[in-house]
Amino acid sequence: MATSEIVDTAFGTPCPDFVLPDAAGRTWTRADLAGPGGLVIAVICNHCPHVRRQMAGLAEDFAALAEEGIGGCCIMPNDWSVYPSDAPEHMDAFAAEHGLTVPYLVDETQAVARALGAVCTPDLFGYGPDLALRYRGRQAELRAAMRAVAAGQDVPDQVAGMGCSIKWRA
Repeated sequence: MATSEIVDTAFGTPCPDFVLPDAAGRTWTRADLAGPGGLVIAVICNHCPHVRRQMAGLAEDFAALAEEGIGGCCIMPNDWSVYPSDAPEHMDAFAAEHGLTVPYLVDETQAVARALGAVCTPDLFGYGPDLALRYRGRQAELRAAMRAVAAGQDVPDQVAGMGCSIKWRA
């Protein structure tokens, strides 16, 4: 397991527009997912121990933030030919196992993960009501940070998250 730390954060960067399928083939757009208070995108995968350790809290955060008008989704960008447990046919079971209530999307071309600037799993991106990047940090601070973002406040002292490197296609 390679561990990566998030090092670059460009606050104010617009959330990339995207269309991605979930494991069942339903397509989702950024507009479908964003709420009036913003949008949280978690770049995750099934096999990463950092993700697995944080999933219960992340699922709770997504549910609580949804009640406050902040949308969310998870995106799986890994090359599943290298890590078969990350393949789409395993994503719904993983989501159910961890109580995930937001869409879990497949980024097969890895274009969305690259547009986000994702480097690891988990990698959390919090966008404000204007869909500009306002938070990039750890799951432990996500809920409080996104409540501040939705209220138009800055999030001071963001601590970079860390996790397993994304398994990029060759």
